[in-house]
Amino acid sequence: MKKLLLLFVISCFTLTQLVAQESTFNKGDKVLNLGIGFGSAWYTGSGFKAQIPPVSASFEVGVVDNILEKGSIGVGGYFGYSSYKYSYSGYNGGWKYTNLFVGARGNFHYPLVDKLDTYVGLTLGFNVVSDKAWGDYSGTSYGSYGGLRTAEFIGARYYFTDKLAAMIELGYGIAYLNIGVALKF
Repeated sequence: MKKLLLLFVISCFTLTQLVAQESTFNKGDKVLNLGIGFGSAWYTGSGFKAQIPPVSASFEVGVVDNILEKGSIGVGGYFGYSSYKYSYSGYNGGWKYTNLFVGARGNFHYPLVDKLDTYVGLTLGFNVVSDKAWGDYSGTSYGSYGGLRTAEFIGARYYFTDKLAAMIELGYGIAYLNIGVALKF
């Protein structure tokens, strides 16, 4: 993932002289992302099934402009939720896991194509996991636990209007791929 992020940043720097686009994210802009995730970064394997697919919301405010001529930096908050069930093949029972990921995130935006807000970012937050056993495993739950987590990602928002965009993010967080809508205020 770090190599992918590095490649994205280098591509942004390389294309600085080749692309002359207007910035789509500037100081003072406020954007709300609402997404649904695909592919779990935390629950993989044949016994896991999504009960509630990963959903996320993030809010970002532009705080610095004119980085490398057209780039900008935004900061904000992040909320993610997912629920997975694990069961052993041939047994009646297993565990249900629920994740709540809350954090702060920062993004570096650099325009590459007209109407497309491309960015790379990092989220630092706290992940709360709760599990509940069901069926044959009813007495073996761990309860709630959690810890600090990071999530690295690259993303893009394509603006259909000045205020409405389609959003996609690829990275390591509550899901590998998040798609959704973005609303600019």
